[in-house]
Amino acid sequence: MIPNPQSKYRPFPPIDLPDRQWPSRTITAPPIWLSTDLRDGNQALFDPMNKAKKLRLFDELVRVGFKEIELGFPAASQIDFDVIRHLIENDRIPDDVTPMVLTQARPELIERTIESVRGAKRVIVHVYNATAPLWRRVVFNMSVDEMLKLVDTQVTLIKRLTDARPGTDWRLQYSPETFSMTELEVSLAACNTATRAWDAGPGRPIIHNLPTTVEVATPNVFADQVEWMHRHLERREHVVLSVHSHNDRGTGVACAELAMLAGAQRVEGCLFGNGERSGNVDIVTLALNLYTEGVHPGLDFSDINATARIAEECTQLPIHPRHPYVGDLVFTSFSGSHQDAIKKGFAARKDGDFWEMPYLPIDPADVGRSYESIVRVNSQSGKGGIAYLLERDHGVVMPRRMQIEFSAIVQKYTDASEAEITSQKLWELFEQTYLACAEDKSGLVYKSHHLHAADAGHAIDLDVIAAGRPHTLQGQGANVLDAVAQALPQALRIDGHELLKAANGDALVIVEAANAGSPGARFGAGRHADRDTASILAVLNAAARLSAKPAA
Repeated sequence: MIPNPQSKYRPFPPIDLPDRQWPSRTITAPPIWLSTDLRDGNQALFDPMNKAKKLRLFDELVRVGFKEIELGFPAASQIDFDVIRHLIENDRIPDDVTPMVLTQARPELIERTIESVRGAKRVIVHVYNATAPLWRRVVFNMSVDEMLKLVDTQVTLIKRLTDARPGTDWRLQYSPETFSMTELEVSLAACNTATRAWDAGPGRPIIHNLPTTVEVATPNVFADQVEWMHRHLERREHVVLSVHSHNDRGTGVACAELAMLAGAQRVEGCLFGNGERSGNVDIVTLALNLYTEGVHPGLDFSDINATARIAEECTQLPIHPRHPYVGDLVFTSFSGSHQDAIKKGFAARKDGDFWEMPYLPIDPADVGRSYESIVRVNSQSGKGGIAYLLERDHGVVMPRRMQIEFSAIVQKYTDASEAEITSQKLWELFEQTYLACAEDKSGLVYKSHHLHAADAGHAIDLDVIAAGRPHTLQGQGANVLDAVAQALPQALRIDGHELLKAANGDALVIVEAANAGSPGARFGAGRHADRDTASILAVLNAAARLSAKPAA
């Protein structure tokens, strides 16, 4: 192991902005969104998308509501060039969608790029060059003045070539690549040079896109950098200030959010954070974060599953099951305390309430998800989740003490299986434990009964099978449950009962019973179309559980 590896690194210097304003601001409107899934996202793939996949993903981006979409790097990829030509020649770009094409600041690439979009109604030409000291010194061997001359020359070329094609509404985007590592004065000089060369003004805006090409500092530092640029850019009223945050430090979303507070009007990113190296900002997460703050993001993720499946099929990159808002398990709680809180939250919620739900910052229904997987049960789960699933899927509302009893039985099962237990298996375990235990534990098996009036209130003649032989038991009590308890050979005490309706409409009776003089109560349940029969079955099942050794 290298001793003191941290000694190889040095912290990023702070930004001199003592009167920063972004910390006291709030986001009240969505930014202009640009999807770079077809370019930056495509460059992140083991196997880049073919034409068919690119066209399919483009259609999904349009459906979601993106009004600016980066189509590719046509000077570097024939597939990108062909896709762009196909979209333009077949009139597949809606009138309210502006395509963008990317090029390095090199004449032959610029010319090829502009050729790729001939005939388009409106286009953003995105030109970039690296500006940071490390790149100037090591990669390009270029001084600041030489770098600024490059910007002026290449933007002037773009202006000349686009002015020669007046049938298209041309827009320019300039990115000082490696902005996050560049001296602010140098970044400002590069952007202002592009502004002048493009002659930005009324009806002729310019987009300045500030990327965290490599994250090298905390998000607040990036916000300071963006606010500094926002204050100092020339012709600011004609500049659309954009950000493109990567995720090297895992804070791409935070960088974009703070940048919006700092003056950014536009955000570039990919649906699920795909992008070179560690990826770039996750637009789904960023957009739905706005949604949970009461700000409509201007994008339609009401069927997030469909968007996710299309993205996975086109990119061959899986979405993590715990991905915010989207992952298959993101709305799922296995923890017992979480499940109990969620169950109580749903019980307390009324129609028209603001969404306030423990552990669920967004209503799954708002992104097209069901409540099916909110609570799932494994060995980490508790009584709340078990009770929630039985109530939701099978109409069983267990008394609290029954929840405690049954959760121990489920825990034993999940510990042994070392796996999740499904809602159906949970119901089967409930049936085995409470509804069929008389048969399973050699108890008194019900055959028929006759009820009639008695001085005590109710009398019963109860026909059962015991040890393979028929018997008729008789008892009296204030109600059917007490009458059955008195008829049994063991002295049984009924401590409580619940009358419910089973999922199929039958009566479902739950009783809590104990042997006389014993503190150890057990639950039993009975289900039948006839309420009295369900009550009798519940008492017999409770008696069988009390008689079983050891009691389950």
